[in-house]
Amino acid sequence: MYFMTPKALSLSTCLASAALWAGFSSYTPALWAATPAKAQATTACTGLLQQSFLRLQDEKPQSLCQYSGKVVVVVNTASFCGFTSQYEGLEALHTKYKDKGLVVLGFPSNDFSQETGSNKDIAAFCENTFGVKFPMFTKSSVSGKDANPLFKQLAAKTGTAPKWNFYKYVIARDGQSVVSFNSMADPTSRQFLKEIDKQLASP
Repeated sequence: MYFMTPKALSLSTCLASAALWAGFSSYTPALWAATPAKAQATTACTGLLQQSFLRLQDEKPQSLCQYSGKVVVVVNTASFCGFTSQYEGLEALHTKYKDKGLVVLGFPSNDFSQETGSNKDIAAFCENTFGVKFPMFTKSSVSGKDANPLFKQLAAKTGTAPKWNFYKYVIARDGQSVVSFNSMADPTSRQFLKEIDKQLASP
């Protein structure tokens, strides 16, 4: 069980660490628990969503194809970061827009040494501290050569991998187009919500 809260690390400490880590070209490997992408591709499931990952709570395989046709916000998360409070904004975003076709997908990662617990610990922390209900997946690497398949593709599409925790990618309904936002972009900020509204308005 965790004995720290996200407030245990100040935002200034997190930002200072982020700047240090941004200078490294490789990161400490973390085991990722994605199952192989499904072999069959259908017209209903294209592009980035043709793969599966293990659900955080019970480690059961979940196909991302179930989110086909939605605007998908992908974010790498951590429990002990100055940005951890963004969980609250992400959950509010998911709740507000889910009936309009948006889903938030969380991918815990210890790439930046701020997610050290087990999958069970992370699930309990997210639910008990922030009431997270949006889909989350087992802890994995999101950057470098050990990045899970989705984040490798997102980096290739946008030309940028996560530099720190709570990096965000907004995938369009077509499952192909992607816009990235850095960790400083709060999910409730005007700039971020403007992009969400734009994507939701697109067919």
